[in-house]
Amino acid sequence: MNFVTLKSGALMPQLGFGVYQIQDALECEEAVYAALQAGYRLIDTAAAYQNEEAVGKAIIRSGIPRDELFITTKVWVQDMGYSQTLKAIDRSLTRLGLDYLDLYLIHQPYSDVFGSWRAMEEKHDGGILRNIGVSNFTPDRLTDLTVFSHVAPALNQIEINPFYQQHDNVAFMQANGVQPQSWASFAEGRNNLFQTPVLQTIGGKYGKSVVQVVLRWLIQRGIVVIPKSVSPERMAQNIDVFNFELNEEELSLIAGLDTGVSCFHSHTDPERIKNIAGLHFDI
Repeated sequence: MNFVTLKSGALMPQLGFGVYQIQDALECEEAVYAALQAGYRLIDTAAAYQNEEAVGKAIIRSGIPRDELFITTKVWVQDMGYSQTLKAIDRSLTRLGLDYLDLYLIHQPYSDVFGSWRAMEEKHDGGILRNIGVSNFTPDRLTDLTVFSHVAPALNQIEINPFYQQHDNVAFMQANGVQPQSWASFAEGRNNLFQTPVLQTIGGKYGKSVVQVVLRWLIQRGIVVIPKSVSPERMAQNIDVFNFELNEEELSLIAGLDTGVSCFHSHTDPERIKNIAGLHFDI
C-alpha cells in the first residue's frame, strides 16, 4: 500500500474503499467487512449515504485495531452551521461506534460553511477529528476557507476520472498542501469508460483491467482513490495495482481522453444548488 502524508503528519492510505450508494445495511456491512479482509484500511462514508452504522458494525466485526484504520465521514448540507455540525459529528461517531475520526469533510460547498468549519476546528483541536477537509470545493472556495481559518483543509474530494482530469485543480491543491482525492474515478461507466480502446490497450500490455489502469493512473498522479464494489473478486482486483507502473507515453495517451467537462454536474450551477438544498436525510 502507498500512503500520503496530510498536513497533520498523519499517514493516509492512497487506496481505500468507498461505500456510496450501498444503502442496504446488510449488504454494506458485508462489503466493508470483505474489503477489510482484503487489506483495505481506508473506509470512506458520509452521513448522507445513510450507512455509517453498517460501516461501524463491519469495523467491530473485523477485529482490526483502531489505529490501523483510517475512517472518513462527512457532514451533509442540512447540518451545516456551528451548532448543527457539532451535533452531526457526535451522531456520526455514535453510528460508527468510534471515539474519533481520522478525517471529517464538509460534503458540499454550500450553506454555512464557516460555521461548520469552526465546529470542525473545535473538534480537531480536541483530538476528536484528527484531520478536517472538504469535498467538491473549487480553488476559489478552497482559498477562501483556508485564508480565513486557523486550521487549513487537509484534503479536497472532487470528481476526477479519465474524462474529467482536473489537472489545474489538482496542481493547485498540491501546490497549497491540500491532498486531492477522487470520487467517481470510473465516471460510473459513462462515455463507455470500460470499453475505451486506449485504456484496454494499456491494460492488455500489463495484464490488467481498465479499472486497474485508471486506479494506477490516479495513484501516479498522487491522488487518493476510493473505488466501490460489493464483489470480493473486484475488491481484490482493485487493490492489486502496486505491481506495475505506467510510462510517460501511456500517461500522455490517457491525458488525451480529457474532455474538461464533468461527467455529472457543475457544483457552481444555481439549479443544482437549489436541488441540493432540498435534499434531506434521516440522519
